Amino acid sequence: MSESLQHEGYHFPRELKYSEKHSWVKRLTDNRVRVGITDFAQKKLKAVVYIEPPQVGTQVKAGDLLATLESVKAVGEVYAPLEGRVVAYNELLDDDPGLVNRDPYGAGWIVELEVNNPADLDKLLSAEEYVKRVIERGG
Repeated sequence: MSESLQHEGYHFPRELKYSEKHSWVKRLTDNRVRVGITDFAQKKLKAVVYIEPPQVGTQVKAGDLLATLESVKAVGEVYAPLEGRVVAYNELLDDDPGLVNRDPYGAGWIVELEVNNPADLDKLLSAEEYVKRVIERGG
């Protein structure tokens, strides 16, 4: 990972894009992205013990429920940051859901999407915008 924005003990890689619903997006190819939850979100959930993944092949609209994460304290929901089709799920999470906590921007990714309109990626937030709009306003 390249440089991260540090804020109140959380970190946010600058090369990623963010949604207001606490997911991050990394462009893999022109129309394929990887999605996970932010450092802020994983720390709020605490220890993730189970992930209910989406069905590969499912079409989603921005804002649709992608996955449910269960922790010892709460249930969190991951929402699609972009419209597209789920093309992969990180099956490592089946045996080790704690990857989401230990490496949220790396091995703890959740799904890959084939996006309908790659230009929509530009509508997501930068690390700085995510911190200002979401974290500083109380998450």
